[in-house]
Amino acid sequence: MTEFIDVDVRPILRAGGEPFSVIMAALERLEPGEGLRLYAPFKPVPLFDVMASRGFAHREAELEGGEWEIRFMPDDGSIEAAEPPPAAPGDGDWPEPAVHLDNRDLDPPEPMVRILAALERLAPGQTLHALLSREPVFLFRELTKRGHQWRGGFTRQKDAYHLRVRAHA
Repeated sequence: MTEFIDVDVRPILRAGGEPFSVIMAALERLEPGEGLRLYAPFKPVPLFDVMASRGFAHREAELEGGEWEIRFMPDDGSIEAAEPPPAAPGDGDWPEPAVHLDNRDLDPPEPMVRILAALERLAPGQTLHALLSREPVFLFRELTKRGHQWRGGFTRQKDAYHLRVRAHA
């Protein structure tokens, strides 16, 4: 079980400060196996990529009043192992996509927002296809949470990521 160091950046942000250095200083103090529990007045989406590049996965929970608790944990693969795997490869049993999205020119988190919004309009079992400029690592967790299945992979040239998602049946 991961032990967490708490960092509450809400007072810093309310005072007009920038908490990034406080977060990074707390990160430097972590012992092996420890995580960081962050409290913020908004969902700190850009921080997710920074922490992922430093080897931390995250779990998020919205608190009352629109504030957020984000738990950053060492990404040793155990989080993904606890989640159901994506659908097996092969498109034979999936219907043709009802929606095609080209999200390659969008900055995060817009591709994820756009895909999730499109999924809400699909009937159960329908699929969508999206082109992305990178692997949508954080989207996978959200898809799992919502009960959707996905298949994906980079093109041979590694210049785009193809994602197919089947809406929760």
